[in-house]
Amino acid sequence: MGTLTDRPVTTWAAAAERLGGGPRDLTVRNVVRTAVGGSGLRVRLTNAFGDRPVTFGHVYVGVPLAGAALEPGSNRMLTFGGSPEVTVAPGATALSDPLPVPVRPRHRLAVSLHVRGEAGTLTGRNRATAPAYPPPGFGPKRLPGDRPEPATAPAYRSVPGDHAADEGSGAFIEEVAVWHWMDALTVTAPAPVSAVAVLGDSIATGVGSETGHGWPDLLADSAVRRSPPLAVVNEGVSGGRVLAAGTGRPAETRLTAEVLTKPGIDTVILLAGLNDLGAGARADDLIAAYDRIAATARSAGVRVIGGTLTPYAGAEYHTEEGERARQEVNAYARHGGAFDALADFDAALRDPADPARLLPRYDCGDHLHPSTSGHQAMAAAVEVPPLRT
Repeated sequence: MGTLTDRPVTTWAAAAERLGGGPRDLTVRNVVRTAVGGSGLRVRLTNAFGDRPVTFGHVYVGVPLAGAALEPGSNRMLTFGGSPEVTVAPGATALSDPLPVPVRPRHRLAVSLHVRGEAGTLTGRNRATAPAYPPPGFGPKRLPGDRPEPATAPAYRSVPGDHAADEGSGAFIEEVAVWHWMDALTVTAPAPVSAVAVLGDSIATGVGSETGHGWPDLLADSAVRRSPPLAVVNEGVSGGRVLAAGTGRPAETRLTAEVLTKPGIDTVILLAGLNDLGAGARADDLIAAYDRIAATARSAGVRVIGGTLTPYAGAEYHTEEGERARQEVNAYARHGGAFDALADFDAALRDPADPARLLPRYDCGDHLHPSTSGHQAMAAAVEVPPLRT
């Protein structure tokens, strides 16, 4: 039974992207990781970019064993308003009923969705990852009770039919780096446990890291050890922009439509804008958008940690004009007063001998995305101050 101080908290999240034609009449098994533990697990499904209603015949949650296989006896059916079936209209979301099982922190879960009939355009998250825990070479080794994790893909697709209840892997014949139709897992946790959402682009999704652990994953590993624990959830979109849409919505729209609609998120870390500069955006337009993002978050009781834009000289879309705009935007992030706190990623990654460039050991090779060491340096540059009570 919960207490008066219990609250719903988002323990995993993903931004919504338009990913083309979806699978038809089969089962997808998404493998994700919780941030904080709790009880009353709920799964939120999204059809944000759908061109038709999508019907899920069954939705199950289990614990991965190896590959697509689940630990025996772990797979549980979810319901939606008491029904095992749910239809999600285009542009809508659906939240499952609470599942009365304990949920461990930093723990893999497999959510299996049987898609009934034609699904149309898939809403999901591209560049999904399922790296082993804990991240190598960063922070404490394990939480109490952790076991070595076998390899698993971010998601699996089955042969035709309803295989959501299967605990074996035989029906799941395809590995894919996409999460399907899910954008949040929530649990009930004791206050003041809360969540931080990373609102970003491909750097947030971990591009450049050889281990698959991006800086939000590394930050999550340390944040869950705080007292009280803190969930870090990743709302990054590869190619994402602040001012324009890509496969996902613009960052400003994602804040209101996706981040602020998920429970327990008290802080947003904003690191986005390089793709806008690469497309020719002006510093004034980015700064104005930052102001609007901070004001919208603050009106919802959410604080914003502003991230300085990282060096990118040598990248394919770098220009001198874009570099001047980056410096102007970063000066505003540091001194403009829009944000509640600062994460100076630029200072953490730049080459002192050439500040427009990444330090060589922090460059994955494309002069834009950080290396594994670069992602570690970014995570170390973030300090999430305690919430004011």
